[in-house]
Formats: sequence, structure tokens, C-alpha cells
Amino acid sequence: MEMTLLLNTTYEPLRVVNWKKAITLLCQDKVEVLEFYERDIRGVTITFKLPSVMRLLKVVKFRSTPRAVKFSRINIFTRDKYTCQYCWKKFRTEDLTFDHVVPIARGGKKTWENIATACWRCNNKKSGRTPAEAHMRLKKKPEKPRWNPTLTIMIGIRHAPNSWRDYLYWHMELDMDD
Repeated sequence: MEMTLLLNTTYEPLRVVNWKKAITLLCQDKVEVLEFYERDIRGVTITFKLPSVMRLLKVVKFRSTPRAVKFSRINIFTRDKYTCQYCWKKFRTEDLTFDHVVPIARGGKKTWENIATACWRCNNKKSGRTPAEAHMRLKKKPEKPRWNPTLTIMIGIRHAPNSWRDYLYWHMELDMDD
């Protein structure tokens, strides 16, 4: 399902939210929708156009201290650049899963340092073994990313919908025509 770009009142990108959060914010009258996808969300008695870009109606102030990146599926995929860490090929989100480098059955934890992006084929090939036992090599050692609001959104720009482009480039310097 598509994600929604959430902007501050000043049109600065804040974060990317899932469609459920986007509809919740819309129903609470906390946002205005600037762009839509062609897709509809249907309930029993109501239908919504799926928001692509939304702007908050009240200002959200940034924290002065950096915060940790939320440990989530989309952030793992973003950290690994939508690339299988075993075969090194890029995939769409629906064709990826995450792999426990050290399997849970062997004491592996669900942490940034033990989870890597994998395609379904490589994940099945590795199965419940370590990469060494499966004769597979990780592209890079998984690690916890540092959080930066602009960088977090810009990392996935190649995969961003076209409707987001004007809003993500908001703070970039424009080329001058000679």
C-alpha cells in the first residue's frame, strides 16, 4: 500500500506515514490533502481518495536533540536501500523481507545489528542458518542508522512517487539559467 508524505505547515517534509495514519489525521481535521493517488480506500459507508501528500494545519516544532530511528520494516528497507543484502539486487517493497542474520533459534535478537533486508529467494536459501553456514555473504554489516529528518526522507527519493518530488526538493538550491 502506498505511503503518504506528511509536511509541516511550512511545507517542510516531516515524515512518511502509512495510509491508516494518513486517513486518521484526515478524519481528525489535522491536515489538508495536497496530492492524491489514483487509488481509493473503501469502508463500509465511506470512500476516501488515498492521500499522497498532506500538510499539517498546526506547526510541529522539531526536537533540538536527535532521536533514534524507529525500528520498523520500512526503515530497515530504507537503510539497506531496498537491496537484498545477499544477492545485492534491488527490489520493490513487496518483494523484500527481513532476515535475522543470527537466527532466533540460535539466540539472535530482533535488533538493527541482526536484521538485514533479503529477497524471498535468498531468505529461503539461507533458512535457519547463519550466512557462513549457508555459504552466503552480506553486502554490508547491519547497523543502527543515525536519525536526521531531511536525510531520512531523502534516502528513498528514487522510490518516491512523482507527486512527492516538488515537496522533497523544497529546500534545494535551484540551478540558474545562463
